[in-house]
Amino acid sequence: MAQVELILLQRVEKLGQMGDLVKVKPGYARNFLLPGKRAIRANKANLAQFEQQRVQLEAQNLKRREEAERLAERVGGMKVIIVRQAGESGSLYGSVSNRDIADACTAGGLSISRAQVILLQPIKTLGLHRVNVSLHPEVTIDVIANVARSTEEAERQARGEAVGQAAEDEEAALEPAMVFGEQDQPDVA
Repeated sequence: MAQVELILLQRVEKLGQMGDLVKVKPGYARNFLLPGKRAIRANKANLAQFEQQRVQLEAQNLKRREEAERLAERVGGMKVIIVRQAGESGSLYGSVSNRDIADACTAGGLSISRAQVILLQPIKTLGLHRVNVSLHPEVTIDVIANVARSTEEAERQARGEAVGQAAEDEEAALEPAMVFGEQDQPDVA
């Protein structure tokens, strides 16, 4: 299949930097790069227009990156609590998606969209999970998603305590054994 030649308007991970001429498959261009204003088709008119606006586009990109870096310093290491129902083994009855994390971050004061949350696979277990959030194509931060059954359980997880069935088993093992009363002691003769 023929490839499409494009000019990148911003950095695209695993593809190139702003201003690079790249060849990609038509579907990738049509469905991702062109609608997201990440690239334009490479023809004489667009090349001339890009070269004319290159300094302006680079200045805008630099400004957005600096704003993203300042925001990253301010909210770096953000922690969000997501309450979900789960079974005894700690498996969720559903999953936590990038939309859930984006909503929790927005509630916590960081206004992001679900497209900015980089989640390689949905979260399906209780616990603390590290999630990347892309504030800019060149700036990402880590957000800790604390997935728990309740806010109390989330607080215990944040302190490092074990929760769930494993914690209950551990507590049962630590309880002192029943002490025999005097009337219950076996006769030793």
